[in-house]
Amino acid sequence: MGRILALDYGRKRTGIAVTDPLKIIANGLTTVRSHDLLNFISEYISKENVELVVIGLPKQTNNELSENERYISQFITTLKRKLPDLKIERFDERFTSVMAHQAMIDGGLKKKDRQNKELVDEISATIILQGYLESRK
Repeated sequence: MGRILALDYGRKRTGIAVTDPLKIIANGLTTVRSHDLLNFISEYISKENVELVVIGLPKQTNNELSENERYISQFITTLKRKLPDLKIERFDERFTSVMAHQAMIDGGLKKKDRQNKELVDEISATIILQGYLESRK
């Protein structure tokens, strides 16, 4: 059984989350610079069995795709070229940043820690992955 990797793709940084091998729990993994993401994924897949990558689908409140979608689409095209056997799915990422900030507040993080954009991206990826897991039940 392979893990599921989730990405909250941004132009500068990408938050990454991963499941346990049984695909029960979503955990934040890290945040990497987006231009290093292909190498990170390739290395991670060489060490861990990953059966699926879930990439956030950035929709606005009016249900239209956000401007970031064109960068995500370009990344997906490159990822498919580099790893053609890797299964990729998309999952709505609306409000994940807001939810990540709220989780940080609820968790008692200080204001300075909540301004850590890398942590927000990692938590957002975890929320995307948890939502994806719950949608499969």
